[in-house]
Amino acid sequence: MSDNQSVLDAIKDKLTQGHILSAIADLEEYLVGAPENTQALYLLAVALRFKGEPSLALVTLDRLKRLSASHSRAYQETGHCHRDIGDQTAALQAYQRALQLNPALEGALRGQWSVLNAQRKERSALQVKLQLERLLALPKPLRSVMELMAQNKLVKAETLCRQFLLEHPRHVEGMRLLADVAVRLGVLDDAEFLLESALAFDPSNQQVHMDYVQVLRKRQKFSAALSQAKSLLASAPNNLQFRSLCAVEYMQTGAYEQALTLLDDVLVHLPNDPITLTTKGHALKTSGRGDAAVDIYRQVNLHHPEHGEAYHALANLKTYVFSDAEFEQMQVQASNPNVGYLDRVYLNFAIAKACEDKQEYALAFEHYERGNRFKKNQSRYSADRMEEEFEAIKAMCDAAFFARRAGQGAPASDPIFVLGMPRAGSTLLEQILSSHSQIDGTLELPNIISLSQKLRRSGGYPQALASLDEDRLQALGGEYIESTRIHRESAPFFVDKMPNNFRHIGLIKLILPNAKIIDARRSPMACCFSGYKQLFAEGQEFSYDLEDLGRYYRGYVDLMDHWDSVLPGFVLRVNHEDVVDDLEGQVRRVLAFCGLPFESSCVQFHKTKRNVRTPSSEQVRQPIFRDSVAQWRNFQPWLAPLERALGPLLEVSNTGTQT
Repeated sequence: MSDNQSVLDAIKDKLTQGHILSAIADLEEYLVGAPENTQALYLLAVALRFKGEPSLALVTLDRLKRLSASHSRAYQETGHCHRDIGDQTAALQAYQRALQLNPALEGALRGQWSVLNAQRKERSALQVKLQLERLLALPKPLRSVMELMAQNKLVKAETLCRQFLLEHPRHVEGMRLLADVAVRLGVLDDAEFLLESALAFDPSNQQVHMDYVQVLRKRQKFSAALSQAKSLLASAPNNLQFRSLCAVEYMQTGAYEQALTLLDDVLVHLPNDPITLTTKGHALKTSGRGDAAVDIYRQVNLHHPEHGEAYHALANLKTYVFSDAEFEQMQVQASNPNVGYLDRVYLNFAIAKACEDKQEYALAFEHYERGNRFKKNQSRYSADRMEEEFEAIKAMCDAAFFARRAGQGAPASDPIFVLGMPRAGSTLLEQILSSHSQIDGTLELPNIISLSQKLRRSGGYPQALASLDEDRLQALGGEYIESTRIHRESAPFFVDKMPNNFRHIGLIKLILPNAKIIDARRSPMACCFSGYKQLFAEGQEFSYDLEDLGRYYRGYVDLMDHWDSVLPGFVLRVNHEDVVDDLEGQVRRVLAFCGLPFESSCVQFHKTKRNVRTPSSEQVRQPIFRDSVAQWRNFQPWLAPLERALGPLLEVSNTGTQT
């Protein structure tokens, strides 16, 4: 235990024993030397409330929440302070925020229940009471699991939950919590199995059923997810939450009109609900109705200025310019300590985009850095571990390894993998390819990564590759073809554009030796900074830090060089800058690599009508442009950590392209 922690533990003991004034004095002295210590700030706020000074406690809590927007107990304590002051509305909001972050907070539930009782809101109070009773009825180990999950201590949570389930193998809530941990760790097949089993044990458990639908969606089993969502809605046709869930599943299958009908029905009962409206905006944007989506997002901002996702959705269009009034409103909300963690992330990225449009690059970078810092604080990513994995892949997958397995795997030649770094032009290449009459565009399919995770858990990765015999390799290739068929239409070929598949080219070669692989490459500074200023939904945790980004890009280039060495000719490299400079020439080159005839529709890719779900959706609906090739140069004064991490890769030409 560190000396600092020992000091804080001693102060906490003083508080427990009722020595409040002494504890406050100790904490104020401690904070002089460590003004950003969140535990000390939390203890000081508690002590000030115990002293009878909730207003002063709120000032301390504001400092704490600015430092740690996901500190659930800070919001719980905020609720207690507002309750003591007599501001019941603010108390309820704080308690609700606390419980969103950590459903295991007994104090927040009790505080919420007492306020609702005081307001004579009997129905709401009863719901909270039932929620409290369910929490208290949980075995203590599972309550501890929930607490660990709220603190993002996922490995400890998983270990504790597994230990509990060894003794109680049919405990449905235990299975649900372990599935939740598995989802957060990215082990989706485990999560699906756990929830399917839990639902079999307790078919009427609505929370398990909803979780099951969401995992099926994450696994991109969209038809199955929609079927389960319809079943859930049929069991309670008036449940608005089930209608919203069903609408989301319709969106995933491309049935946008059905989704919009359900969302509009929800809005009849919940006018201006921010989540429902934002979802509607996403549906309109993805289906190509950008102007209508803009109107919806602006409606959210008008009625719910604290809802950061709608601002970010506008910024993420890449084509929207914020008004001065919108810019001011975003700044006000970003400095509001009671805005939630994810809303604050969204706001910072949106403000950064607005500043960039105003050519206020220093302020833009400040907000990009702040938003990324919030995300990195919640991340478990380790650049060292990733580099170790790159080296292990190279050591395992040498030329002799593939020579021994020549001729194995499934013979299918359907897939065209477009991979590489995110923001390197893969969406543009997919749009070009999917404009060909013989190629279906799909999504960033998770199938290869899911397979790698399954192998990782069964015998380590990439070590488990060595144990796959000829029959197993052929079966795995066939399973990939069948499991991805749901995303295809009738064309003989299809695109899988999951960028991170570059780490698994060895696996792809083993199970699908006749697949085509295209490496979407972009010059290092442009690619990395574009990733830094893009808020990804998930899966790109290296993008939250400039040094991590540079190290990851170097590892990517090094690994791609390895694949070129041991699998010569298997990968076609396509530089984004070359596509910008010579579109038709590069289109002909790519189609020739895929063994397909040239079609002019591929050059006119922006006229192709299809749903595009990536951040580049609006850009690929326009003719090609050069504007973004060297935008990173506007931020060069602040990119030294990235330049140092990229090191020798920074040999660039005057136009910003890699030499």
